[in-house]
Amino acid sequence: MNKKIQILSILFLGISSVAFSQIKEEKLILNKKREPEVKKIEKKKTSVETVKNYPPEEKSANPVKYNITDVPAVSDFKTSTIQGEDVAPKFDGTAQNNYFQFGMGNYGKILADANISKTLENKIEVGADVHVLSTNGLKKVYDWDSNQSSATLGAFLNSYGEKGKINVNAEYGLDNYNYYGIYALTPSANVDLKQKVNQFKVNGYYDFYSNEILNDVRVKSSFLSDHFDAKENQASILANLSKHAVELGKSGIVLNADLGLGLETVKTDFALLNKNSSTFFNADIAPKVTFAKGESYLMLGSSFSFLNARNSNLILADELKNNKTYWFPQAEFQVAAAKEFKFYGGVDGGLKLNTYSELLQTNPFLVSDQMLRPTETQYHFYAGLRGDIDETFKYDVSAGFGKMRNIMFFQGNNLFDNTFTLDRPGYDFANTFSAVYDDGNVSDIKGSLQYFPLENLIVDADVRFLKYDLKNYDNIYNVPLVTGSIGAKYTMFEKKLSLGFKGIFATDRTTNSYMLEGVGSPSVIFQSTEDTNDKVGGYADLNLSAEYKIHKNFSIFALGNNLLSSKYQTYKGYKVLGAQVVGGVKITF
Repeated sequence: MNKKIQILSILFLGISSVAFSQIKEEKLILNKKREPEVKKIEKKKTSVETVKNYPPEEKSANPVKYNITDVPAVSDFKTSTIQGEDVAPKFDGTAQNNYFQFGMGNYGKILADANISKTLENKIEVGADVHVLSTNGLKKVYDWDSNQSSATLGAFLNSYGEKGKINVNAEYGLDNYNYYGIYALTPSANVDLKQKVNQFKVNGYYDFYSNEILNDVRVKSSFLSDHFDAKENQASILANLSKHAVELGKSGIVLNADLGLGLETVKTDFALLNKNSSTFFNADIAPKVTFAKGESYLMLGSSFSFLNARNSNLILADELKNNKTYWFPQAEFQVAAAKEFKFYGGVDGGLKLNTYSELLQTNPFLVSDQMLRPTETQYHFYAGLRGDIDETFKYDVSAGFGKMRNIMFFQGNNLFDNTFTLDRPGYDFANTFSAVYDDGNVSDIKGSLQYFPLENLIVDADVRFLKYDLKNYDNIYNVPLVTGSIGAKYTMFEKKLSLGFKGIFATDRTTNSYMLEGVGSPSVIFQSTEDTNDKVGGYADLNLSAEYKIHKNFSIFALGNNLLSSKYQTYKGYKVLGAQVVGGVKITF
């Protein structure tokens, strides 16, 4: 019977591989220790009783339990043609942290990874991680430069003490790319379209082994600059206080109490165009109590945000100030009729500070001058069903409706200078985007599943429907109505050979665009006509990967991206690389 299942599983992999593809490219972390992927089964920390047991030698005594977690489809999807998610196969065996790997492919692609770590005395572990990725871009598509490169250098320290674990990490990231998405004009081949973003992060995390009073403390900081002298400094601290496992008589009901305390500050200054500047300081308090019995529970809580915001630019006569207190509902219940059927629902909300750093992660082609505002989710109701059938099939489906203020999305920019000349900065060809905001309602339907037909085969899929009804705009720009993914991982020959595929798809997106023409006699200025209902086509994008371990210290791998070879657009004018094949070697030590 198992042989038949294996044959059917291999056929499934082969058939699926011609149906989907994704534009994201792997970081080549083929055998690195990691948490389960977020779109499947994620270790979820809730106010339901959790037993912590961090010292490494004691971990095996308490197997980790996993719950299906509601995570947006392709939540880690990045639009840059060279930045993307790790779709490479992972071995289920013992992870080796010390390795070096190198690969090369078409489009001049070069990928390199290195990771090294060492455990010192007193249970202190130190290490470093390096990732480099570069490509020559679409030389046969654009006359001007579309090459890109990125690099990440990181160092970390883990220390296991008597009462808790501390983690400190520092990371430097560099993204070097071009504003190559020019569709309305034809500049010269040597036009300078350069953009470069530098970011340095330092984070600290202390987690106590018990849930008594002080649960954990997190500190984050970030410093960003770009090619046009934009500056952004960000810092936050979050502390979780808790008292868990309080038994209420002999009812079998357990009470858990939690209190989250957070402070966050962001200061952003732009030196271009209108020279927008913003400063945010936000304080959060989130109390909640949970009554749990078995796998059923009721959580009741709320959150309060105290925001101080300041915005200014060259257009505003006076600085805009906003001091406001927000209240958001927080409640969730789950009725576990059986392990296979768990009905849940709830309501939540919150305040999100939109930063230049986070906006660039979603759309790297922003002009270096943004008006930043926080997005407020006043409320979001949701209900769903999830379960685990015979530890073979896990699923989670839900639907929700919410009301939001300052929904952020990206609108295409017009020319900033309408003078009839092509001698202009690289961001001034109607080829950049700006964040815009509107109030409205949002409806969403989400589903995810994970299937384990064999011990060495995992199949997963997710899909999300997201519909906005805005107050001032007829359509939300650059947001697809439906997105989804499908993937599989299969190991053979005692896990020496690891195969995988992942496909991502999305429907059409509405965007605005401009048609430019010279006016005057002779032409002295550009006149633009805006199309507010232009379309950027949908896509289906396939990735395949394979790694074979020749020796315990030596492996070879092959990776294929966008194998349907569709040079579709991520944003108007920005085409992705076609079919890409990369091969390389990995050495562990």
